[in-house]
Amino acid sequence: MVSEESIFDILKHFSFPRLSGTKMEKKAFNIALNKIKDLGINPNTQLFQFSTFFSRIYPKIIFFLGFLTISLLFFFLYVPAIVILALINGSIILLLVFLMRKPENVRLYRCLESTNLYVRLPSKMLSKKMNVVFICHLDAKGQKYIISKRIKAIRRFVFSLIIIIIMIIIRSFLSGLLLFLFLIFGFIPIVFNARYMIILLLNSTNNNSPGAVDNASGIACVYELLKHYKEEKDRFNNIVAWFVFTGAEETGTMGIRNFYNRIKHLEKDSVIVINFDSIGKRITIFDSWYKPNWYIDFYNKIVNHQKIHAYPKRITLGSHSDGYFFKKKFYPGIEFGDLSAYEFMHSKYDTIDKVDPKLLKDLCEVIIDNLREFDGLYAE
Repeated sequence: MVSEESIFDILKHFSFPRLSGTKMEKKAFNIALNKIKDLGINPNTQLFQFSTFFSRIYPKIIFFLGFLTISLLFFFLYVPAIVILALINGSIILLLVFLMRKPENVRLYRCLESTNLYVRLPSKMLSKKMNVVFICHLDAKGQKYIISKRIKAIRRFVFSLIIIIIMIIIRSFLSGLLLFLFLIFGFIPIVFNARYMIILLLNSTNNNSPGAVDNASGIACVYELLKHYKEEKDRFNNIVAWFVFTGAEETGTMGIRNFYNRIKHLEKDSVIVINFDSIGKRITIFDSWYKPNWYIDFYNKIVNHQKIHAYPKRITLGSHSDGYFFKKKFYPGIEFGDLSAYEFMHSKYDTIDKVDPKLLKDLCEVIIDNLREFDGLYAE
């Protein structure tokens, strides 16, 4: 039975700074490990190494080189030396993007260790099988700027960059006084682009956030669901349930990238991914691109349920999560978060009073009820 008191207890246990790769993240892992063992379950662990280059250094290089390249091309489009320099910068950007296709394999800059924790509960029946993967992340992080400011800076940087590229194209058709005036006008988007680039370059990572919303709330949900489904009478008939507590999510989603190797053999049409990441006092639903026919009814009942009714959000520019990792791979699934919490996430103000335990309880119960119905329909 899902318990509001139990949820609050989990929130208290995990609301402390726990930056990925540190002793504090290891402490969070050990707490989760012991909590699961207290349920009479021996979970699986997956130790992995990761580099902080992808999440902390690589974006800043891309932002700086992108700004430099586009600015040079706008003002000095016909100067050969500048064009060559811009081409070199562009080549470096493309090379880095190519090398970062699988960041979990990168070993540049600073390498650390983290561990995934997961439980697989088999279905009662052995014939037809679906898989539901419940995911949360154990780590937390603080940053110089709150997440909403960072996301706005990324979006405005990208949009102003697009405007400058369009202006470069227009510029190639101009000459004389008109070109001169156009170059002066071009200072406006370039200054904006520079401003947002500087914000992104200055946004350093720290270990100051208690991470109650991000992501003790998610840990509480996955733990409560595991506690419910561990009972034989509550197990699914036709669904294999996975409960995954990832490490190093805040450092380039490294935990889920490594865990994916454990389930990538499963057919995509036999998997539903449900990610819990940063739920405060409201619910925002981030949905998947891929919605097969068998999944749509289950999805609609979740989205339109009176306890959690929320409009799905699809635009995720500047925000990445374990759920987004699966979204890019076109798995059907749902991510539960809270956009209103972006105003204090990744800061010292991400405290336990920002989370509504009753909301988490209601969410877990809605998921349990809908999966029970889905399990019955799938057997038919």
